[in-house]
Parts: sequence; C-alpha cells; structure tokens
Amino acid sequence: MSKFINPFTDIGFKKIFGQSITKNLLIDFLNDLLKGERVINDITFLDKEQMPVYDGDRGLIYDIYCTTDTGEKIIVEMQNKYQDRFKERSLYYLSQAVVRQGERGARWQYDIKAVYGVFFMNFYLGTDRGRFRKDIILADKETHELFIDKMRFIFLELPSFTKEEEECANDFERWIYVLKNMETLKRMPFKAQKSVFDELEKIVDISALSKEDRMKYDESIKIYRDNLAIASGQRKLGQKEGFEKGLEKGLKKGKEETLRQIALNMKSMGIPSEQIMQATGLSLDEINSL
Repeated sequence: MSKFINPFTDIGFKKIFGQSITKNLLIDFLNDLLKGERVINDITFLDKEQMPVYDGDRGLIYDIYCTTDTGEKIIVEMQNKYQDRFKERSLYYLSQAVVRQGERGARWQYDIKAVYGVFFMNFYLGTDRGRFRKDIILADKETHELFIDKMRFIFLELPSFTKEEEECANDFERWIYVLKNMETLKRMPFKAQKSVFDELEKIVDISALSKEDRMKYDESIKIYRDNLAIASGQRKLGQKEGFEKGLEKGLKKGKEETLRQIALNMKSMGIPSEQIMQATGLSLDEINSL
C-alpha cells in the first residue's frame, strides 16, 4: 500500500498545489522554477470560470489558475495523456488569459501582465526526448533576442527526468523527483535540505486524510488508472495496426521486387514479352523498362 498520495490524480494534484491553505507549497515550487529570475511573495487562486471553455477529455487534465502579488497570471496544468495538438491547446489557454485582461473597460491601454503556463506532462512532447524542461518565449528569429516577456510556456516532460535522489543538484530538481516518485516513496527525502518537504510530507500522507477526502482520493485514483489503461490500450492498438500495415506494405513491395527479378531473368533468356506478362502479371511498359 502506498504511503503517499499520487500527485498526478485530480485530488492529489490539487491537494498539493490547489488549496489556499497550502499555497505556500505552490509559491515555493514556482520560486524554485523561476529561481534567479524573480521572486513570488504571494498568489491568489482565480475562479476557474475565467479559464477558457474546453470540452475535451478532462479525465486526465488537472489545472490551477492563479495570479501573483504583482499581477502575473499563472496556469499550472497536469496532463497525463498525449494530445496531438497539445502545443496549440497550450497557446489557446495562455492567449485567452492575455485577452481577458482587456475586459476592464474603455480606459484600458494594453497594460498587459505576463502570463505563464507551467505544464507537467506524463508523456513526450515531441521527438526531442531527453530534454526535461523546455522554455518557450517570444523572441526574434534571427537574433534570438527576447521580443516581449508577456507570454511564456514552460513544459516539464516528466518521462525525460531520470535523476535519482542523490543526483538532484538543486531544489527544483528535488521537487520534480519527489512529485514523480511520490506514490512509491517510503519516506519523504530532502527534509534536511528544505523545510517545505517536511510540510509536504504531512499534506500527502494518505493516513492523514479524512474519511471524506480518502473516499474522494480513492475515486480519483480509480479514474486515473482507468484512463491510463484506456490510453495504453489505444496506444498498443495503434502500434499493432501500424505494424500490420507496415508488414503488409513490406510483403507487397517484396513480392513486386521478386516478380520484377523473375521478369528480368525471363527477358534475358529471350522469352517473348507476352509470355512474361502472363507469368508475372507485370504490364508491357514495366517489362520494357527492365
């Protein structure tokens, strides 16, 4: 039995990062994420109705929408299932958060606050595997100079994070290690290096959940596992269909090459083209081109 909750479930993700009473955990994580760039002192969780409407499969998508003490908007999202247009979806979400800032009246003069998207992904975003963190900004194509700092995407590709506990070199890596391995941990690591992990341990301890929260969590973990099983089944079916199509194509190509070689041998023996056509099924033009 697991000692700690699974942070990739709806209940687990929001218990860690989506509660006002534990918002210091999210603040700490974001400050480690943006270390050396800026410091967030406080956040306010925003009404989810301010988020754009999305009617897709919500079973594997968990998100948090908040604003910092200086007005920046931050969307933190956990996505467990690969989507063909996940990049486009992320762009849509952040663009909506920018556009909504212009709904404050006629006197608004494009005083846009920065919008950050932080996307945890339990899948590979593209073919560039092995690079865990991908920071996307608006920059000049030729000079790579930052064009404007009002929109930023941070993609965290969890399968590409392969460091062990002793290899984590900073607090951000420690956060990712704990989140990725939480359900299988027997103890909470890094408490000596950072006190926030001591607090996190109390929040994610399954035995500390109330009866009501435990029931919600059990349902959440069931939905999470069922959805992953469905996704895995779809992926395997796609792989099988792809293999069968590839095999069929390969056999067909091999058969064509064999017939062409037979036709070439018959042609070199002086056998008339009509007979070669009957024996191989090739057209006259195909035989003449050999």
